Order: sequence, then structure tokens, then C-alpha cells
Amino acid sequence: MNKAIGKLFLIPNTLGDVSPEDVMSNSIRDAIHATQHFVFEKEKIGRAYIKRWCPEKSQNEFDVQILNKHTSQQELLQMLSPCLSGNNMALITDAGCPGVADPGADLVLLAHQSKVSVHPFVGPSSILLALMASGLNGQQFAFNGYLPIEKQACKQAIKNFERISSNNNQTQIFIETPYRNSRCFELLINHLSPNTLLSVACDLSLPTEFIQTKTVKDWKTNQLELHKRPSIFLFLRPSA
Repeated sequence: MNKAIGKLFLIPNTLGDVSPEDVMSNSIRDAIHATQHFVFEKEKIGRAYIKRWCPEKSQNEFDVQILNKHTSQQELLQMLSPCLSGNNMALITDAGCPGVADPGADLVLLAHQSKVSVHPFVGPSSILLALMASGLNGQQFAFNGYLPIEKQACKQAIKNFERISSNNNQTQIFIETPYRNSRCFELLINHLSPNTLLSVACDLSLPTEFIQTKTVKDWKTNQLELHKRPSIFLFLRPSA
């Protein structure tokens, strides 16, 4: 008789300092309570998150593995061992949804290849929240990650993505390291066309949440304080 294979739970995290119960279902608490094997991006953040959901859960009794950009392929291959031995596991990201702009996607793909059942839980995704609230095209869109750091390469990328946006009526979505937000915003308003619609969303799902969509021309008369505030940038160039 074949031994049962455990499940891989994909558990979202909050986008900042807010109670998880305010933005997520209590079904996550039940999953965490019943799981003893966890994969975190950062151990300190993961353990603190579990404590917020299940303060009664003993931190000494559960198993922890770390998955980040430094994880080797060999480490990744060993990571699913608890599932293959019949135990459930939970993958918890530092913020937002596992596998979305997150190294956890590699483990999820491996789970599928290993015939491990994958179960995602509903939680806040800054990318989707920003798109929902932008008023831009939510039927044709592309998430492009980070723009290039080098200024000339960044300028060229902005122009290229704007051309794609206009040709395909496609919303373009970007994230940035929080301490480079202001620089990113400046590059966008300096190199996008005046009539391109630019949406800025920061501190999503937090008390300080800010979301606004304007033409680039109108943004140039505004000052924004985005430094170290988690932000998403979206733009849509109207077809010529």
C-alpha cells in the first residue's frame, strides 16, 4: 500500500502592520494550527506571523525550512520531504501571496512535479489590489516586476512598455524597492507621455493606504511622499 502524501498549503501574509484577521479568513488559523512543517522566506518574520495567528502554538515543536533567492537546487529538492512522508506543509511568504513575485514559486512547481496536492489560501496581493483600484484595464495587463536600475536602461524600458501598452491596450504593472520609490515615480512622470494614465498605490490594506490614478501631466503638479512605503506603479497609454 502506498503511503499517503501530505498537502502543501500556500499561506499569504499581511502587507504590513495590520492584524491578519482583518484581511484574511480564519481558515488560515485552522491550517497553521494543524501544521507542524513550515517553509519561510525569513524565519523571524514567519515565526512572528504564526504567533499572531496561533499564540498558543509552541514555537519549539514545529519544523522550519528557509526558502529565498539563496536557496540551492539541492536544498529545494529536499524541502518537500515532510510532504512525501505524509505530513502537511505550509509555505508562508514575508508579505502578500506565496509564489507571486516570490521565490516560493519554485517549491510550488516542484510540488506539482512530485504529485503533492497544492492548496492556496485567499489573502492580500498588492498587485491585484492595485489593479482593482486603479481603474485601468483589468482584462489586459502585465506584471513586469522591477524596472532597470541604470537610468538610461530604465528610460528605454519605460518607453518600450508604454509602446506595448498603447498597441495592446494593456495595463503595465511594476514594483520597486521601497527606498527607490521616489526615484521610480520621477522617472515615470519624466519619460511617459503626458496623456498616459499613471496609477500609484501604496500601503495597500493598511490604515495609511493611498491609491490615485491621474494623467502624467496632472501628476507633475503633485508631490508624493513614497519613501520606504511599499508601492505599486501601473500605467496605461491610450491608443493613438
